[in-house]
Amino acid sequence: MGDRHGLILDYGGVLTTSPFASFEAFCAAEGLPADAVQARFRDDAGASELLAGLETGDLPAAEFEVAFAERLGVAPENLLERMFGGMEPDTAMLDGVRALRGRGVRMSILSNSVGVGSVYDRDGLAEVFDDWVISSEVGLRKPLPEIYELAAERLGLAPADCVYVDDLPPNLKTARALGMATVLHRGDAAATLAELHGLLR
Repeated sequence: MGDRHGLILDYGGVLTTSPFASFEAFCAAEGLPADAVQARFRDDAGASELLAGLETGDLPAAEFEVAFAERLGVAPENLLERMFGGMEPDTAMLDGVRALRGRGVRMSILSNSVGVGSVYDRDGLAEVFDDWVISSEVGLRKPLPEIYELAAERLGLAPADCVYVDDLPPNLKTARALGMATVLHRGDAAATLAELHGLLR
């Protein structure tokens, strides 16, 4: 067993199904190319700025929806719900995390907000997580080191006492630089949980 006793997890794509699969379903419903949303965020600097503003809370969700819908050529109404509505809880991951909680591991969610409050099942997971660090609520976003430090601090732990799990490799780089152990979640709950059992005390 490892000697770390704090676990910080990304939400979308780790405790839920992939947001990218949800984007593809949205694109199919809208008659767009399957990678239209990802391509915009990846290749369109203006779209990336819109996402950054949404995630830090500087850009209201309604304004993001109007501006991003114009870039996609779709209707803006409930755009975020339509884009992220295909995400479902990953029950295997959630069951495994609950089991770790039963061993006394301190836990937090660290998530870049998508501007849709209903995405986060805070009530259903209140007994599992000690804290939630949501980018739009703290004015910081991954991969800034300050948001990882804040998540550890609010657990009462040093970064080196924590394990961080994310489905996006760039978000793991900062965590490693701060001394956290990291796990890349590839959609396989059993594999991720096996790694966590080896890292956590």
